[in-house]
Amino acid sequence: MDVLETRLPEVLVFAPEVRRDARGYFVETFRASWLEQAGIQAEFLQENQSLSRRGVLRGLHFQWPGAQGKLVRVARGRIFDVAVDVRLGSPRFGAWVGTEIDGDTHRQVWIPPGFAHGFCVLSDEAEVVYKCTAYYDPAAETGVRWNDPALDIAWPDVGPYALSAKDEAQPLLAELPRDRLPVHAGTP
Repeated sequence: MDVLETRLPEVLVFAPEVRRDARGYFVETFRASWLEQAGIQAEFLQENQSLSRRGVLRGLHFQWPGAQGKLVRVARGRIFDVAVDVRLGSPRFGAWVGTEIDGDTHRQVWIPPGFAHGFCVLSDEAEVVYKCTAYYDPAAETGVRWNDPALDIAWPDVGPYALSAKDEAQPLLAELPRDRLPVHAGTP
């Protein structure tokens, strides 16, 4: 397992070894020691899976309180996965990183608690699977508008995006009440 850093040091990409032969492939998709070796203490409580078609954009979601860490992978297809630091007091507040992940390389992205998460589907279809460190709580669910000009996320051009009504109506980061944002661990 290789661990790749991103421009946001808390967001990591895990690249497992994929063993291929004439029969197909074998890949170990999760081992707790991989996270531990990368300095991540996480206990996963919930796993989710979605199927989306090309151009579907989901996000940018997070919950507070009860922030979720997510380990995101693609079982089939290809996505552009985005993490945005929404922790008040973080030196990187509002910074984002985007990573392409797919079902061929089996790379996974660690999205730490306190980051908004979203993705856009680049292939005809994509099955996305992610483990969460906290249970989904509808009362704590919130998000940031995917096209917030202050974030200036360079989403890939895949034609018209397909979003849920809820995602279309998410507020800009500057509009979120401060009590609806997680706090950076180093903030007094």
